[in-house]
Amino acid sequence: MTSSPHYERPHLSLIQKNLPGWDVDLYIGGKEAVSTPDLLDAHDIKVIVNCAVNFDVNLVGDDQKAEDGRVASGPGFLRYYKLGLVDGPGNADTMFVAGYYLLRGALGQTFPDKPSYPRREKGNVLVNCRAGRSRSVSLVALFLHLEMPELYPTLASAIAHVREARQLHPDEWFETPKPVLIHAIERAADMIRLIEANKDRAVA
Repeated sequence: MTSSPHYERPHLSLIQKNLPGWDVDLYIGGKEAVSTPDLLDAHDIKVIVNCAVNFDVNLVGDDQKAEDGRVASGPGFLRYYKLGLVDGPGNADTMFVAGYYLLRGALGQTFPDKPSYPRREKGNVLVNCRAGRSRSVSLVALFLHLEMPELYPTLASAIAHVREARQLHPDEWFETPKPVLIHAIERAADMIRLIEANKDRAVA
């Protein structure tokens, strides 16, 4: 199957306001959004969840570069979480399960009051991949369906909402997200429901 023509979309798209239980807004974007600090700051984004195995961004300041050949390391100017997905076949079935809990954990995580944890502030969340049209759409649709079933009772309804909010053109819906990723989040949703139904038993 050939790729669809390029369609313009915003660098950053608001997908869901006031996530229940966290009172933050959820965004999707591509490489342009995640690599533009002023844009992130304008939308009070404090947390990034990167879904792409083939894209990273340097959030560490130049003042933290090492002098002995090592790359820069240390805390970035935002909290950064990584889920390395392939945009197509090649992902383990459980990776979207991990992604759901990664996003949920990033929203609810708390930090010790220590200098080694300088980024403790709460703020809005950006889920990104290279273009913000397939991997990030899949993860956010899965998350909305499971977290807000009264608004998104099916994965299809969640995907439809994300496509509209992200301003994805109907001519590219056949690959936004990729069908193999839709199948993956269908399986992930079933696995997560099973985990949640049995988590009290596992603790006992």
